Amino acid sequence: MITFEFLITSLIVVLIPGTGVIYTVSAGLAQGRKASIFAALGCTLGIVPHLLATVLGLAAVMHTSALAFQVLKYAGVAYLLYVAVMTWRGRSAFAVDGAMSRTNALGLVTKAFLLNILNPKLTIFFLAFLPQFVAPQSPHPLAHLLMLSGVFMLMTFAVFVVYGFIAHSFRKFVIESTAVQRWLRYGFASAFAGLGLKLALTDR
Repeated sequence: MITFEFLITSLIVVLIPGTGVIYTVSAGLAQGRKASIFAALGCTLGIVPHLLATVLGLAAVMHTSALAFQVLKYAGVAYLLYVAVMTWRGRSAFAVDGAMSRTNALGLVTKAFLLNILNPKLTIFFLAFLPQFVAPQSPHPLAHLLMLSGVFMLMTFAVFVVYGFIAHSFRKFVIESTAVQRWLRYGFASAFAGLGLKLALTDR
């Protein structure tokens, strides 16, 4: 059963700006609505391994294994810093693009997927979050967890697309000002670097 409390809590969690939101907004500004949809899709798909780990009980292993957590954490840190450097150095990040090709779409999805899959805090979060909404007397707890996971993913995708579309509505203003482009590029790069450093300083 999907409760009102679960929907409200999930919405609050999804609305909080993080790596996925920043990337989706960046994609919406840089390449338009289609790009933000692909970015949102990639971020949503990046949640799947974390949800599966929680549902199948693998999250418990990561929670107790310091080595597994540290390896995944620093892989995520490295990737976030890489994205920060590429964003900082990119001079045509907000150039007006033509129709997006299949390769571009795949690249957006892949990059967004990696941003989320390399964040071990998501697994720990779902380990603590989802079980709270499964009744102890539930006859099919696994099916209940999968249903909750599906709802959370749909909500994530929808909210991220809205973020991207809102960013796109300001695109013309951004495109016409090189100063705004420059500061946005630096801002996004700093945000990615900050998220990477925050992850690096996280213990559990």
